[in-house]
Amino acid sequence: MPVITVEAGTLNKEQKSKLVSELTNIAATVMDIPKQAFIVVLKENEQNNIGFGGQLLSENKLNN
Repeated sequence: MPVITVEAGTLNKEQKSKLVSELTNIAATVMDIPKQAFIVVLKENEQNNIGFGGQLLSENKLNN
């Protein structure tokens, strides 16, 4: 049972649905495995929980 894991920022329900659908479809095609065999896990990461270059993303002026 293949598992696809995606870590991203906050997504709305429509984005999540489209992402799950499209990732599943392409992986099933490439791997020649039925779509029903796939699990997709979405992990949302807030900018307060990610550091880059010694600074929280939420504190980075380029992201605000």
